[in-house]
Amino acid sequence: MAILTLNEAKTWLRVDGEDENSIIEMLIGAAEEYLHNATEVEFDGTNQLAKLFCLVLCADWYENRDLIGQQPSDKVRFTCQSIMAQLQHAYKPEVGDSDE
Repeated sequence: MAILTLNEAKTWLRVDGEDENSIIEMLIGAAEEYLHNATEVEFDGTNQLAKLFCLVLCADWYENRDLIGQQPSDKVRFTCQSIMAQLQHAYKPEVGDSDE
């Protein structure tokens, strides 16, 4: 299930028109996959913290396309690390529930 819609991301990025839709859709997919790989949890659009994480990550990647492969800014890095820590620890699936 998707966390972000194209319209939510475009509003966050302040993008009008449809010229960059495919780029933004790719960023959304990558951010959602990144979050899933880091947490092993399936989030959807009802989790506001997961939504914010994906929006921040999409914005950083979109606004810094020429810097891909380099370190993100300290502000973005801190924001993403802080949100990720909460998402990793607050939403881990219960271990052993199926064995009982």
